[in-house]
Amino acid sequence: MLVIIKSALDTTEGKRAIKLANNMSANICLMQSAVYFSQRERLKGFSGTVYVIDEDRKLRGLKDEEIAPEIKKIDYDGLVDLMAKSEKVVGVF
Repeated sequence: MLVIIKSALDTTEGKRAIKLANNMSANICLMQSAVYFSQRERLKGFSGTVYVIDEDRKLRGLKDEEIAPEIKKIDYDGLVDLMAKSEKVVGVF
């Protein structure tokens, strides 16, 4: 399962999406304001694979060294591929 998140880390929606994905052992893709979750230590203990849309990360001024090393950077084409490969896709906005 893939959970796509665009809400910021300080929102109820963003926090709920991370909790949902973790409880379901799902992978997540962070886009728009959710890219801030990719900063080091923000997702400590998250069990799934984390992807971040690199263009959104750059637009928000996050540097490579600020991103947790286990997070995979992808582009929008990569997101389309992920969605096609996933059995289920959930968008949490």
